[in-house]
Amino acid sequence: MKDNIINFEQQCEQSKKGLHSLQKEYMQPTMSEEQLSRLKMKMEEAKCENRKERRNARITRIAATAAALVIAFITLPNLSPTIAYAMEQMPILGRFVKVVTFRNYEYEDEQHKAELDIPEIVIDDQLQDERIRSVLEDTTNEMNSEIQKLSNELLDEFVSYMQDELGYKELIVKSEVVTTTQEYFTLKLSCYQSEASGYEWAYFYTIDLTSGKRLQLKDIFAEGVDYITPISENIKEQMRSQMEKDENILYWLDDEMEEMNFQAITEETDFYINQNNDVVICFNEGDVAPMYMGMIEFEIPAEVLKEIRK
Repeated sequence: MKDNIINFEQQCEQSKKGLHSLQKEYMQPTMSEEQLSRLKMKMEEAKCENRKERRNARITRIAATAAALVIAFITLPNLSPTIAYAMEQMPILGRFVKVVTFRNYEYEDEQHKAELDIPEIVIDDQLQDERIRSVLEDTTNEMNSEIQKLSNELLDEFVSYMQDELGYKELIVKSEVVTTTQEYFTLKLSCYQSEASGYEWAYFYTIDLTSGKRLQLKDIFAEGVDYITPISENIKEQMRSQMEKDENILYWLDDEMEEMNFQAITEETDFYINQNNDVVICFNEGDVAPMYMGMIEFEIPAEVLKEIRK
């Protein structure tokens, strides 16, 4: 009986081997060499198509991610006051105003080059206070008119110089928002002109956002106080300190030619209020130092003015 079972198992195993052998024979390709070649080509094409689909899928995912970021940038300010406040600190935005490009002009040939990005200050639609909006409209209109008039004059001069074929000339006009706080907004208009040599200067347009008015230097201080003397004396101290520390720094101060020495600022001296609420006094090239020193700024420490500021 036991022998019969063993024989039966051996027969089954042989049958399995026979079936497996038949299966292998059945699965063997019977195609010609040409058919096999075509099959391989199709398989390679399929692989390439598969890779292309995967690449397109990746591009689609990247595009979707980019679109999501754009949507997030647009919608997040409406969803989160914290994020909205952070975005308001971006360089082009103020509390009630923003800066857009009013006009762009570019020209270049072998002898001439001009780049003008003319800004325009516009009022934010979110400003609901009609009293401030009315004052702010007058202020921004005045500033924009000045900026456009100045830019047109510089451009007309450049074109005239070019037409008269007087030689090389370069003109660059750029703008930058240097202050955006809850109280102040300052736009800086930088100008550069070069013929035989270059010269750079700037204009500062500051708005008191609590009133909508254009801010003058005297407006920062209590009425009737002498602010010119403490600011001027501090600037002189900073000049001397800088010259002592660096022999390459030179200001027109304490020189035998007294008429060239820096004496004091005036009510018209350029300034702005920085992000720390400190007064910054600004000078163009050549105003208080040799041209190689460029445009110069002096931040006046708060303790110097604390007794006289509003």
